[in-house]
Amino acid sequence: MKIYLQLGLILLGFCIVATALLAYVNTITKPQIDSIQLKEAEQTRKELIPDSNFEEINGEFSYFIAKDSKTNEVNGYVFTTEKNGYNGAVKTMVAVDNDFRIIAIKVIQQTETPGLGTNSTQPKFSEQFKGKTSEQLIVDKDGGVPPNCIKAITGATITTRAVTNSVKESLQLLKTLVQAKSETSNEIHAKEEVNK
Repeated sequence: MKIYLQLGLILLGFCIVATALLAYVNTITKPQIDSIQLKEAEQTRKELIPDSNFEEINGEFSYFIAKDSKTNEVNGYVFTTEKNGYNGAVKTMVAVDNDFRIIAIKVIQQTETPGLGTNSTQPKFSEQFKGKTSEQLIVDKDGGVPPNCIKAITGATITTRAVTNSVKESLQLLKTLVQAKSETSNEIHAKEEVNK
């Protein structure tokens, strides 16, 4: 009985030391990882809408307003969305123009099956999103009619649905928020004009 107690205490000691080491390593590496992720996200935004400065809008749904670096006019919006695919979350960054048509998308994080779901990162897949509205974001296997749909990746329909549906839902939400904000600012401007 005594030997089992000793072994249990030794094992507990190893667990405490290992946990403390992992926590220490995490405190050292987490700020660097966060910094690298922020730089990569900024670089991806600039790839999707070049020659723009980005203003972050935080709220129930966070997004960036892309403003032309020379004229300061709004070029569009960028947001990140995600939904679970076959093996986990599939995170996508999306750029849309002022009419809420997709300029480009980029799958920025995924753990899908190599050779199948990982093809969601290929240009052949992401190119099909260009110019589409939220209404056209339907996977062909879900009743979408070409060319106004997204063709499912062979052997990775779940991944295709994760990307397509996450982009669609977030794009509809962005459109609602931006239009509501625009109407509010128009009302305020109209009241200010009346009070002059």
